[in-house]
Amino acid sequence: MAIMSKLRDKTHIILFILVGAFLALIIFEWGMNFSGPTRKGGLVGKVNGQSITTAQYDEIYNGLRQNFMRSNPGADVNSQVEMNFREQAWNIVVDQALVEEMFKKYGITVQDREVLDAVNSVINPPMIIRQNFTDPRTGQIDRAVLEKARRDPQAKAFWVKAEEVIKRELMVDKLLLALKTMGLVTDPEVSELVQRQYTQFSASFIPVPLSYAGTDAQFPVKEDEVKKWYEAHKEQLKQDPNRKADFVIYPMVPSSQDSLQVKKEIDALLPQFASAPSDSEFVKVQSDRPNSVNVTLSRADFSPAAASAVFGSPKLAPGQIVGPVADRGMYRLLKIKSVSAGQPVASASHILIRFNQADPADTQRALMRAAMLFDQLKKGARFEELATRYSEDPGSARFGGSVGWFSRQRMVPQFAEAVFASKPGQVIGPVRTQFGLHIIKVDGFDNRQIVCSEVSRQIKPSTQTSESIKHKAVAFQSDAKSKGFAESARQQHLEIGKTGEFTKTSMIPVIGQNEQIVRFAFKAKEGDISDVIETELGFVVMKLTSKNDTGYRQLDADLQKKITAELVAEKKAAALKARLASMAKSPGATLESIVAKDPSLKLVTSPEIRWRDGFIAGYGQDRQLVEAMAGMTPNRLSQPVQCAGGYALVKLTGRTQQAGLDPAAEKARILPQLMKVKQEQLFSEYFNTVRRTAKIEDFRQQ
Repeated sequence: MAIMSKLRDKTHIILFILVGAFLALIIFEWGMNFSGPTRKGGLVGKVNGQSITTAQYDEIYNGLRQNFMRSNPGADVNSQVEMNFREQAWNIVVDQALVEEMFKKYGITVQDREVLDAVNSVINPPMIIRQNFTDPRTGQIDRAVLEKARRDPQAKAFWVKAEEVIKRELMVDKLLLALKTMGLVTDPEVSELVQRQYTQFSASFIPVPLSYAGTDAQFPVKEDEVKKWYEAHKEQLKQDPNRKADFVIYPMVPSSQDSLQVKKEIDALLPQFASAPSDSEFVKVQSDRPNSVNVTLSRADFSPAAASAVFGSPKLAPGQIVGPVADRGMYRLLKIKSVSAGQPVASASHILIRFNQADPADTQRALMRAAMLFDQLKKGARFEELATRYSEDPGSARFGGSVGWFSRQRMVPQFAEAVFASKPGQVIGPVRTQFGLHIIKVDGFDNRQIVCSEVSRQIKPSTQTSESIKHKAVAFQSDAKSKGFAESARQQHLEIGKTGEFTKTSMIPVIGQNEQIVRFAFKAKEGDISDVIETELGFVVMKLTSKNDTGYRQLDADLQKKITAELVAEKKAAALKARLASMAKSPGATLESIVAKDPSLKLVTSPEIRWRDGFIAGYGQDRQLVEAMAGMTPNRLSQPVQCAGGYALVKLTGRTQQAGLDPAAEKARILPQLMKVKQEQLFSEYFNTVRRTAKIEDFRQQ
């Protein structure tokens, strides 16, 4: 019976092994889109004329949902998560149909004898056998357990599905074998890979940004140039039919009465929680977070106000109950088991200055802004006021720059290292991260941690609150139809949001996924106003502003702006390249003489430049520049070559390989790896082409 229990526990993953077994070598990006299936003669769609039944679709959808629920007990399966399951199920059934076609095309079949041989294989047993019957102590298949399971009559259903999984896995192997010629690897390819891995350069170079060519105004772009670029690149701008809409939203915000009701409920639980014989059972039944038993928490696990309430409470001691504490839309009741010292957490505020890190001029602008802010702080300006006014992190700017409490791991390394190396009250920076420059005020540290069990209740809008909010949305919708969408929003002081482009199956910007919005948008005329639509954010009223069924992105103002910027960059690049070429051709030109004539240019000399990843010691990473170096003749001034953000003049001074390298042995080691990667990559590209050219009919929207 122990064996059967184990098999039953794993039955829910059979479906996914079935999918993974024959798609394991195909790379997909799963969508998160669905608007709900409708029944059309028991079909949800067709692929190249092959019907996909509702039963096929529902089986995969139900499997995905059950797997999620098993892996995430207590998780809230909202409409967006449901849509994710359904779109994944749709992608899977489409891919199944396409792979079945490929099996037929190449005449691929598997006999029962082959399945049996695979189950008995010692060298390479099927995936499902490895997952269910591997002894964790030895890493080998436990043959005794496997044989016992095969003889168990209660395992019949398991083996029926297992055989199908194994059959498909074997068919994939045969398909790859049939297509193996797609992945031939030549000796030059292997040789180049070895060289890339183990070759280093030394060089001097002058990197020159595009801004050196002049300002954008010096490179005007005409309207016909934009149109010409658009027509020339139109194939790159293909897209599915899409829509745009304006919207107003009435957020689903709990009322003060809703909050009081939840607090009343959780207050009533306090004496029961204090005397509960089993914390785990009590939390499981009473909490919206049923797994919050004996959890370790620090200040970083609370909002700043809640952290102060918990860690400043006189009841913060073993055996005591702290709370209920309001925290981020819920009330939390904590039963303290222990209080001890742990890893420190910090509280800090910051002012963020964003900039283009590939543009020296923009970098200099950001540094000047940081210096100006530091000067104001020295003169007595309040950090909170400067953060509110100047910080380009809107999330923290409205709180005077405060980012709350955090552990070292929760921040990017540069930010965390700067904070944890400082003292409370210090203002430090500018600290440079991937987000920009940060001026940071360190507010404090705390190394206390608690182990506790927690009952938490989310504060949700009541039915009465929800109906009241919906009534306001209905009134606006009626008003918008008579007075106009924009005018009604203006009169009611409502902000009008814009979705941007969305397709039938894509995420709707700002809002997320919503079946009703998609249905409205793809049936309405431009200018139509929707009914009130319930979303995860609240009640929404929409006005359709744009329809595009051409199959290509429209040449709207936003695209014109992007094309213009591209053309300006192209013109500046051509001008910069010509200017640098002229410098390099001047009599006796050297990198040193060029820099001497123009102090704004910088000469970089690096003794260690790695071909494998484009790293240049003392400079940074620039793959494009290092690729150009790989083809240069040593000790000769190059023509201008592209680099990150501009062009460069280069003098390659050396090329070395790792000492003691045996190229032949390394090639022999890499060849099978490269062969496998290339075969999988090409097979993936081949399958994606098959999918793109397939006639896929989706009945779910109909």
